[in-house]
Amino acid sequence: MTQDRNYFIENLSLLVASGMSMLEALQAVMPDIHSRRMRHLIGQIRNSIESGSTLWRALDDVHLFSAATISLVRIGETSGQLSENLRMINLQQQKERAFRSKISSAMMYPVFVLLLTVVIGIGVAWFILPKLALVFSQLRLDLPLITKLLISLGLFLGEHGTVVVPLTVLAICALAYFIFYYPKTKVVGQTLLFALPGIKQLIQEVELARFGYLLGTLLQAGLPVTQAIAALTQATLASRYKKFYDYLEQSIADGNSFKKSFAHYAKLNRLMPTPIQQLIIVGEKSGNLPETLLAISQSFEAKTELTTKNLTVILEPILLVIVWLGVVAVALAVILPIYSLIGSFNADA
Repeated sequence: MTQDRNYFIENLSLLVASGMSMLEALQAVMPDIHSRRMRHLIGQIRNSIESGSTLWRALDDVHLFSAATISLVRIGETSGQLSENLRMINLQQQKERAFRSKISSAMMYPVFVLLLTVVIGIGVAWFILPKLALVFSQLRLDLPLITKLLISLGLFLGEHGTVVVPLTVLAICALAYFIFYYPKTKVVGQTLLFALPGIKQLIQEVELARFGYLLGTLLQAGLPVTQAIAALTQATLASRYKKFYDYLEQSIADGNSFKKSFAHYAKLNRLMPTPIQQLIIVGEKSGNLPETLLAISQSFEAKTELTTKNLTVILEPILLVIVWLGVVAVALAVILPIYSLIGSFNADA
């Protein structure tokens, strides 16, 4: 549904800009829409326009887009710049996809390494440890604690591995879901990500790039600042920034300036550096706030590119330590009894 919605706006903006009427553009877009529900909604929009409705009201009736998007369409129809505003909406969606993909692509490498480590660890524990446990349990040696634990784990998995291993995998998947995806608890996962070096910097840069671009373009198009901030709240996935945007929208609605709003928000420096706050305050005073916000967006977009490239280098030492600890634990559990066995042979000799 999301892909079809993006496709709809992208092609509608191109067709309207080419001079095609709205009804013809809607008819031209419909055949390539895969979702049956989306085709039905486009049909409703077309019927509403044929009945004399405006595009923004037809879009509002089907609840397909956010309030900020509807407002941009309404402003475009009123000012005669509908094709320009549709192009702006399309660019916003492309930017939003780019912002989210940067975080996803940056996380792909560490997630892959950790998953591979877990898979190898489960394989070793399930198939190799039971055999080692059988060998070590037959040795008449005073085994180290780590080897006794390894033997216990191996014997346990040898007997109950077909039940325990699948349950363990399911438990890990469930834990990951509740920590990173479940709406009520994903704040825990976001807190963990903010604690990781490199990840915190990337999230901050992506959020500030989104803040500058989305707020700047919406204000430039003529949207009220409170509606623009509300759109920003809907766009972000980070709970810390969502909370800040909620506060900022309410503070601006109460008649406060950006300067006063920033001053009364505790620990804002963790979300937005002081120089960026000063730039926004100066832009508000000079009447060039949209241009200032867009300049901030361009600056942080460039930084996200560099941070994404360097993130692998930053995370590699942490991943290597995690893998190294697992390898060392297994190696010590296996090697220490062998040294004890060799020592007993030498004593007998």
